[in-house]
Amino acid sequence: MQSGSRFIRGTLSAFAVAATASLALSGCGAPAAQPDQEPAATAGGSLVIGVTTDPDTLFPWKATQFQAVSVLQNLYGTLTEFDQDLAVVPGLAESWEASEDGLTVTFKLREGVTFSDGSALDSEDVKFSLDKINEEATGAVARTSLAAVTSVEAPDPATVVVNLSAPDAALPANLAVINMAILSSEDTETALMTEPNGSGPFVLEGRVPSQSLTLARSDSYWGDKAKLDSVELRVIPDESSIVSAMQSGNVDFAVFNSPLVAKTAEGPNLTVAKTPQLSYHALQLNAGREALADENVRLAIQCAVDRQEVLDTAALGEGEVTGPITSPAYKSDPADRPCPEKDLGKAAEYLKKAGKSDGVTISTIVSQGEYATSVDEAQNLKAQLAEANITLDIEVLESGAFVSRWKEGDFDAAVALNGGRPDPDGMYGRYFTSTGNLNAVAGYSSPELDALFAAGKSASDPGERKDIYTQVSQELENNAAWVWLFTSYTYTTTSTSVDGFIPMANGSLQYLRTTTNN
Repeated sequence: MQSGSRFIRGTLSAFAVAATASLALSGCGAPAAQPDQEPAATAGGSLVIGVTTDPDTLFPWKATQFQAVSVLQNLYGTLTEFDQDLAVVPGLAESWEASEDGLTVTFKLREGVTFSDGSALDSEDVKFSLDKINEEATGAVARTSLAAVTSVEAPDPATVVVNLSAPDAALPANLAVINMAILSSEDTETALMTEPNGSGPFVLEGRVPSQSLTLARSDSYWGDKAKLDSVELRVIPDESSIVSAMQSGNVDFAVFNSPLVAKTAEGPNLTVAKTPQLSYHALQLNAGREALADENVRLAIQCAVDRQEVLDTAALGEGEVTGPITSPAYKSDPADRPCPEKDLGKAAEYLKKAGKSDGVTISTIVSQGEYATSVDEAQNLKAQLAEANITLDIEVLESGAFVSRWKEGDFDAAVALNGGRPDPDGMYGRYFTSTGNLNAVAGYSSPELDALFAAGKSASDPGERKDIYTQVSQELENNAAWVWLFTSYTYTTTSTSVDGFIPMANGSLQYLRTTTNN
């Protein structure tokens, strides 16, 4: 029986079935050795990955940018991890068990784990990390996931005891994200921004800002050692230019969001794997701003948008219209919203209720470069909303500026691609609860949502949790907290010499540890 299974039994099984179909990536390995030749290498080699942006941070507790998360997942460890089907499995904790009342969770740590500076990882480091993440002053982006934690104890070097105010069925899954990385109690944020000190399969070897970042295999990693000697992430701002670099043999690996770019990459020397994603595209409406404080204005925006048209225009129809929750075990019904189809008549009615019959103007921020379809999505939304007498002014920002403004909630609206998670609490509890540490981004909460999220964490029965999160989804849609658009795919493109990489539905690059390039 999987350690900690009382938390997750049955909860993720539906996802495992749904995810396996598109998670295999095949490539040609090195040719078999002939009797008179040297044996071909079965591991090792170096890999060059083309990326459009430089990581905006190397501090895992504050990372939200996709590129930063991808790097940090390979440098740091977490108490639990996700396997390729996004089931929760042991990480730095080899086992965990909850008390009968669910108010105490005891983790047993692996022996012999070290940080990249050679120091031992023990329970004091885990206590330090969870305590610091849970402190508001730290500014950790996943702090709300520890809202039920009242104290953390380290009774001996291999044992961590987490005390809770109420049972938390989402805790094992929430501990698996890189924003919950375990850091050395001797480290500081300032030091880690330039010299990461993790317990992951790779270490940082070098960095040239805005040009490249190089990882090297960690020979002290507690698990199976990474097969690659090194991984260089090379910044090439345009995806089409990355394709050209791959076709000329200068780049070995890239993950594209645009299906059009992926099609241009198809060829005899490149392999493209299409993987459905939990991440979702949305027009995020900040209800804390005056222009969007009235729910009738937000509902008018919701009713004025044809989501399929946005999908068709920006992503060639490659994906599906979505509701708030993308986790297959809890998936929202996209038809269960006030305007499942575009309805300009209802949009006009909502504007009239808001006293805005003459129209309304809002601005939206858009990230240039973090993902390929962003500006096209914004332009299509602008055109559609104009039909409803809603003016959408577009402000295009480079990735780092976008993330900074987004974290501060400094926007009316944001065209965004947000990462999804297997458990809905981790997806939305930090946004849409009154005490959520990213509530400034959403600008919306309610007593009803506070109660529902608390109930979802406390419930252990999968059916009961599904019913609760269905109500969460309805509450979000009925109040047009955001306008959820669609889910899409990633297109993992590799040269034929690359083998062993497994694309994941959460976009993780954690399986670089099993990848070879020979």
